[in-house]
Amino acid sequence: MRRTWKKAKPTEEKRFRVNEQIRVPEVFLIDENGENRGRISIQEALAMAREAESDLVEVNPKGECPVVKIMDYGQFKYEQEKKAHKQKVQQKKVELKCVRLSVRISQHDSEMRAEQAEKFLKRGDKLKIELMLKGREKQFPEKGAETIRDFVKHLQTREGLNLGVEQDLTKQGGRYNMVLFNRND
Repeated sequence: MRRTWKKAKPTEEKRFRVNEQIRVPEVFLIDENGENRGRISIQEALAMAREAESDLVEVNPKGECPVVKIMDYGQFKYEQEKKAHKQKVQQKKVELKCVRLSVRISQHDSEMRAEQAEKFLKRGDKLKIELMLKGREKQFPEKGAETIRDFVKHLQTREGLNLGVEQDLTKQGGRYNMVLFNRND
């Protein structure tokens, strides 16, 4: 069966109406110094903006009387973009990384998985430990839980990690899951 994919909708950026785009009879004006001028007609506000050699920007269109401000629109738009970019950079993205184990994992493989897990946790990501029970392993589910607990104990001995448990050890069907995070962040 063929699956069709929809394009992601572009994010709608906040658009401000400027000068003649503002089509209301009365506005609440704030001048270039930040002083409230009160309710005045749109023609007066446009005249004051031209006199100040600036633009009339609608800051808040909601309410019965929209709030407009006299300012340089290009500078205002630049500052808005800069502020949005700064917020995006400061936003910390936490990923959920997964480490898969098995009941019959060898010591060396377990060490390698522990190193990988340590790298993920120190980077600030959450760690999901997953163990699948296959075939006859399903008859001894306690071995799976024991393997995960041993792995977590081994991780706790590593330097620079202060582990916290976000999701305790759970069993769903033939699979054990556990989610950890590093408290040092």
